[in-house]
Amino acid sequence: MTTSKPTDILFAISDTGGGHRSAAVAISAALDQVSGGALTWSIEDILRLTAFPGVRDAPDHYAQLSTRWLRLYDLTFQLTNTTRTVEVLSRLVFLTARRNLVRTLAACRPRIVVSTHPLVHRLVVWARRVRRMPFRVITCVTDLVSLHASWTYPGVDLALVPTDEAYQVMHRRGMHPSQLQRTGFPVHPKFAAYTASQAASRQALGLAADRFTILLTAGGVGSGRLAELVVELELAFPAVQLLVVTGKNEAVYAALTTERRGAATHVYRFVDNMEALMAASDMVVTKAGPGTLMEALVMRQPVAVTEAVGMQELGNIDFVLNYDLGMFCPTNERILDAVRELQQPERHAATVRHLEGAVPRNGAAQIAQVIIEQLKLVDAPPPPRPPRRLGLPRFRRGSRTVPRGGAFRF
Repeated sequence: MTTSKPTDILFAISDTGGGHRSAAVAISAALDQVSGGALTWSIEDILRLTAFPGVRDAPDHYAQLSTRWLRLYDLTFQLTNTTRTVEVLSRLVFLTARRNLVRTLAACRPRIVVSTHPLVHRLVVWARRVRRMPFRVITCVTDLVSLHASWTYPGVDLALVPTDEAYQVMHRRGMHPSQLQRTGFPVHPKFAAYTASQAASRQALGLAADRFTILLTAGGVGSGRLAELVVELELAFPAVQLLVVTGKNEAVYAALTTERRGAATHVYRFVDNMEALMAASDMVVTKAGPGTLMEALVMRQPVAVTEAVGMQELGNIDFVLNYDLGMFCPTNERILDAVRELQQPERHAATVRHLEGAVPRNGAAQIAQVIIEQLKLVDAPPPPRPPRRLGLPRFRRGSRTVPRGGAFRF
């Protein structure tokens, strides 16, 4: 990457799943709003810059790990879930990544680097040290509760966390309170700003206006038992309208579109209008990924959480249950029960009322404001150096050294 002008904010990410890039896009959109478009930003997949085998291809491997090889993914999570292990492995990666990282940062010349991925902030801080670059490093945590040890790194200037639980984990693992700030989760501002009614949203999307509507999604890579669940819902509730987002999982998309489906089932690939789909729905069925989960809660949608894909999502289920934000439905039968329950108008209305104020709606805006405040620290002149102390040096008895200007008489 080459540029002739410095970049105000560089988002350091990795495309392992869609959540890390989504967080960067959400924060950048909030920065555009808060600054009136005056700030420049860019997004860089840091892990792709490394030459370390396996790491540079991590975005390509993630889809397989989180679907077909989930046990291996969880085993890797467990084996590396100590700060010491992460430190050693990161040092090995940095040995091969150093040149590319330093070159990229020197060309970009950011004033602030915002890391939304736990495996990149150490690399960025160490590259900063090599060239003594003046930018600040901010970590934006995108997990809610079950934080991997790699998120904790006191070498960053500031860490922004979405929940009290995340704050406590980071503090317990060594982050000083002065380095931690709770801001809420970086949900794209378009979710909170969406004002179209359910009826208007359905009309714009070409959906039936009078059917109970369920949005089903399984994350950016389309993991989980999505296709099987769609079939069961169609059989149990033929009058229900289904909006199925398969993400980047072409196998699930093909499985759902090759067979003839009813007119009430709509299948989508990766979408960029999730806010409209949510507004058109009566409930959201999703895995425990933090991104979609928090988007639904920001839009005050009743949520049925199906499963945790990866150990880092386990705590999200507890988060939903502890704060009474939705239902945990680990089996298809439980999901069918949840649909029956929420089809009752009184129960649905009570659930929506309960979600008012459940989670902050302006997490991305809060993060953007913190970044702007941090920019002021970058631009502030260095504090004046304290004056040198004047006076005579101290001497040991018997020393032959004398102060300038003459000798002592004893």
